[in-house]
Amino acid sequence: MELTWWFIGIGSVLIVMNLASALIARLPLSLAILYLVIGLAIGPAGMGWLAVDPFLQSNALETISEIAVLVSLFACGSNEGSTLRGRHWSIPLRLASVAMLCTIVLLTAVAYWGLGFSLGAAVLLAAIIAPTDPVLAGDVQVLDQGDRDRLRFGLTGEGGLNDGAAFPFVMLGLGLLGLHPLGELGWRWWAVDLAWAVVGGLLIGGVFGVGLGRWLMARNGEAASANGSDAFLGLGLMAIAYGTALALQTYGFLAVFSASVALQWTVTGAQSKSIGVVDPKPEKTTDSTTAAAARPAAPLQRFNEHLASLFEFGVVVIIGIMFAVVRIPLEAVVIIAALFLVVRPASVMLALRHDPLAPGQTALASWFGIRGVGSLYYVMYAINHGVDHQDAQRLLGITVAVIVASIVLHGISVTPLMALYERRKTRRTASS
Repeated sequence: MELTWWFIGIGSVLIVMNLASALIARLPLSLAILYLVIGLAIGPAGMGWLAVDPFLQSNALETISEIAVLVSLFACGSNEGSTLRGRHWSIPLRLASVAMLCTIVLLTAVAYWGLGFSLGAAVLLAAIIAPTDPVLAGDVQVLDQGDRDRLRFGLTGEGGLNDGAAFPFVMLGLGLLGLHPLGELGWRWWAVDLAWAVVGGLLIGGVFGVGLGRWLMARNGEAASANGSDAFLGLGLMAIAYGTALALQTYGFLAVFSASVALQWTVTGAQSKSIGVVDPKPEKTTDSTTAAAARPAAPLQRFNEHLASLFEFGVVVIIGIMFAVVRIPLEAVVIIAALFLVVRPASVMLALRHDPLAPGQTALASWFGIRGVGSLYYVMYAINHGVDHQDAQRLLGITVAVIVASIVLHGISVTPLMALYERRKTRRTASS
């Protein structure tokens, strides 16, 4: 009977949220905060309907968060892939490389020298919470495939890339803890975990994405995405790219994002040429013709966005339940303050010093380094790879605290700040 009531309860919540979507959309907070509140309400901190043991159920939690990240990465790639011009990709590449590396170095220093972590645990903690999240960052991501806003494009691309780009440093942390072979003088980490796994993942995804895109165009021409079954082709591409990447010891997250970008770029490029559309300039709204060419995979995109929203709901509810179960150490406050107030702003400013955004955009990029489901996946991955129980408890407590803090702080601030940003951008466009 308990399972029966769970079906009824979850179904009722989803229906009520859908019916109240117009009201919820007017609230000055993100949906993730509502999901978090639901988790707190039904968990041990509230009515006690459900409890989650992150150590006994670590494999299930890793799998759920892994799938949630994959679906969100594919959706992000679909929105980013309608252009590969360097002027658009400069910002996300800098944020996903320089800013993330700077974040890992600074957080490692805080954990190692400030909080007494071992070097391996400090690197591992930094790698777990360094990547921004593609799942919970929907309010700051591009609005559609034709959106060239540099801030939104940069944050979307950052979330798509750095979930995979953080993986080498997770492996480095595990290696320093004696849980993963690094090779003499670290040669295996440099050659396999860093160089091959990153480049290989991107290439594998790109090859599969371009291949499927060309096949779709050859099969259907300009109506390549008119068939709703293309959504299932997208899921198939995601699964094949991810599985192949893992089989070849590369990073599946990068492969899935790359595959999605390559698929979108291939189909969009072919359709744009057929109707004579050129790539829109940054910060400009596309006209109806350009928009039509920029949305060749609408059924696929809608399907993935709905699927990503469902996983976002489930995973954030689980995080809310876990918040009452996991022991949160006081040192989490130090990490949260350091990350959001010092490390993230410093990393973004360093990364963008030679290719800056406008002042207001830089400030928003510095603030909206949203942490979420990717960090949950990494900490469960570390637990399942044999991290000492004491270190695991410490890592898990800090990670959950960082995620909850990000959901609350960014969830409260995202609506007013992005609304102000859009109003100012509209005024600038009107006056130009």
